[in-house]
Amino acid sequence: MQILIAVAMLLCAPADHFEVESTQSYRVADLPISLTITAVDADGNVTPNFCGAANLEGVSKPTPTGPETITSTEPFTAGTVTLENVLIADVGFKVTSGEASGEWKPDLRSLPGWLSIMPPLAAILLALVTRQALIALFSGVYLGTFFIYDYNPLTALLRVFDTHLVAAAGDPDHASILLFTMALGGMVGILAKSGGTNALVEVLSKRARTKRSGMIMGWLTGMVVFFDDYANCLLVGNTLRPFTDKLKISREKLSYIVDSTAAPITSVALISTWVGYQLGLIEDLAGPDSSAYDLFLNMLPYSFYSFFTMFFVLAIAVTCRDFGPMLAAEKRAAGGKVLRDGASPMMDKELTEMEPPSGRDPHWSLAIVPIVSVILIVAIGLYASGVQAVGSDAGLRQIIANANSYAVLLWAAFGGSIIAAGYAIAKRTLGVNETVDAWVTGCKAMVIAALILVLAWTIGDICKVYLQTGPWVISQFSPSPQWIPAMTFVLCAVIALATGSSFSTMAIVIPIAGPMAWAATGDLSGIDPMVGESIRLATLSSVLGGAVFGDHCSPISDTTIMSSMSCASDHIDHVRTQAPYALVCGGTAILIGYIPAGFGVSPLITLPIGMLALGALVRFYGQPSSEA
Repeated sequence: MQILIAVAMLLCAPADHFEVESTQSYRVADLPISLTITAVDADGNVTPNFCGAANLEGVSKPTPTGPETITSTEPFTAGTVTLENVLIADVGFKVTSGEASGEWKPDLRSLPGWLSIMPPLAAILLALVTRQALIALFSGVYLGTFFIYDYNPLTALLRVFDTHLVAAAGDPDHASILLFTMALGGMVGILAKSGGTNALVEVLSKRARTKRSGMIMGWLTGMVVFFDDYANCLLVGNTLRPFTDKLKISREKLSYIVDSTAAPITSVALISTWVGYQLGLIEDLAGPDSSAYDLFLNMLPYSFYSFFTMFFVLAIAVTCRDFGPMLAAEKRAAGGKVLRDGASPMMDKELTEMEPPSGRDPHWSLAIVPIVSVILIVAIGLYASGVQAVGSDAGLRQIIANANSYAVLLWAAFGGSIIAAGYAIAKRTLGVNETVDAWVTGCKAMVIAALILVLAWTIGDICKVYLQTGPWVISQFSPSPQWIPAMTFVLCAVIALATGSSFSTMAIVIPIAGPMAWAATGDLSGIDPMVGESIRLATLSSVLGGAVFGDHCSPISDTTIMSSMSCASDHIDHVRTQAPYALVCGGTAILIGYIPAGFGVSPLITLPIGMLALGALVRFYGQPSSEA
C-alpha cells in the first residue's frame, strides 16, 4: 500500500497557482453561484495531473438551517474542480494547496431577485389579456433572455432561437413527450377517419344520455387511467370529446374534468409513474426503521388539494351546477356552442371535423381496440421496464417506480397507432393510403400544441436554471413551525405557476422544506411529538398539493396544455374557467387542511369537513346552466 501511495504521489504534479472563473456572467440577488477552479503551472497552463483537494476560505453552502462553511474542495479531476451552488463572502474567497493559492471576488453583474419572477408573470398576464398563448409564452421567453444576456435585445433574440428553444426541444424527456403527443394524435386521426370514434359515441350515447351522466363518465374515466397524468390527459380527452360535444358539454368543462382528474389521481395513486420520482425526493427523510414508501403512505391522508379537487369535480358533475366563467361557458354550450365565438382550439378542425368514408359501416371496436391497447401497453410496459431496471424479485411498487415511463409512453403511442392502422385496414374500413393520410392529419393537428409545449419548457428552463426563480421565492419565506405546511403550499403554488412544472417544483422545494420541517419539530423544539409528526407529513404533502394546484392555474403547465389539446379547447379559455375552481379547492386545502394540520388536527377530521364545505358551496352557490 505504501508503495502505491508513493507511486501516486510521484504521478501528481504541483500547481503554481489557482485560477477561478464563474460558470455564469451574473448572479441573482444573493443566491448561490457555481465556480470552476483550475490548477495551473508557472506558464499559465492547466496542470492536469494536479491531485487531491484544495483548502477554501470564505465559502459556504446554503442549508435549511443556515449557511454551512466549506473548508475544502472535492478532489480535482484533470486539473479542475467545480463548486456547485455555493455562497461567497462579499470580500471574496481564497483557495490554497501547499504554496499554490488563488483568490476570487464576486464582481459579477447582479440581477435583482424580483426580476426572476417577471418572465412567467408577463407570460401569464399576456396570455389572459390577449388569449394568445404562443405570443404570451414567446414574450416571457424573450424577457428572460433579455435579463440573462446583459439587457441586449438583439443578442437575447438570437439566443432564444439558437440556444434556449433548441435546448428545450432537444431534451430527451421533452423529445419523448413531443413524439408521444404526435403519435397519439396520429392514432386519434385514424380513429376519426375510420368512423370508430363516431360509432363509440353512438354506443356511449345509449348508456349516458344526459349531461350529468356524461360528466360522471368523464370523471370515472379519469379515475381509471390513474397510472400516468400525460396518458390520462390525452386518452380521456380524445376519447370523450365527440361524446361530450353531442351532449352539449362545453370544451372548457371537458378540459377541466380531464385536467383536474389527471394529476390529482396520479399523485396519490399507490402505483403510478409519479411514485418513483416522489420516493427519490423523500427517501433521505425516512427514518431508520421505515422506508420512503412507508413515508409516502403516511403522507397520503394529508394530500388535501388532490382529494378535494377530485371530489369537487364529482360534485360539479353530479349536481350539474357551476359558477363564474364556467357557468357562462356551460350556458353557451347549452345553446349548441361548445366553443365560444372566436376561440382558437388547440387542435386543427381538420381532425375534429374529420368524417369517415361514405358507404361504409364502422364498428365501435375500431376505437375501443386501439384505446384499450394503449392502456395495456402502458401497464405491461411499466412492469417490463421496471423489471429490466430492478429485477423480477422486487415488489410491484418498486418495479413501477423504477420503470422508464417516457419510453413506455412512446411504446404505447406508436403501438396504438400501428394497431389502429392495422385494424382499420383489416376491417376494410380504410385503405392503406387513407390510413396513412389520416395518421399524418392527426399528427399535424398537434403542431400548435407542440409549439406551445416547447415554449412552456423553455420559459421553465430559463426560470429554473438561469434566473433561479424557485430559490429566490423560497428565500422570501421563513414561517414558524405551525405555519410551515400552509406556507409551503403557497410557496409551491407560486413556483409551479411560474415554472409550469410540478416535478421541478417538488425537486426545488422538498430538499429545503423537508429538512426545515424536521429541524423545526425536533426534540429540542418544544413541540408535542404528535403535532410535530403532523407538521412534517403535512409539509411534504403540501409540496405535492401546491405543485399540482400551481399547475392547474398556470397557462404554461404541460398537463394544462395537453388537456386543452386533447379536448380541442381554447387554451386560455381552459385556464380562465379552471382557475376559479382550482382556487376554491386550494383555499379549502389551506384553511381546512394545512392550517389545522400545522396545529396537529387529524386529516381524518378535516378531509370530510372540507368535502362537506365544497359540496355545500356547489349546491348553494352554483347555478344550473341547463337541464341535467
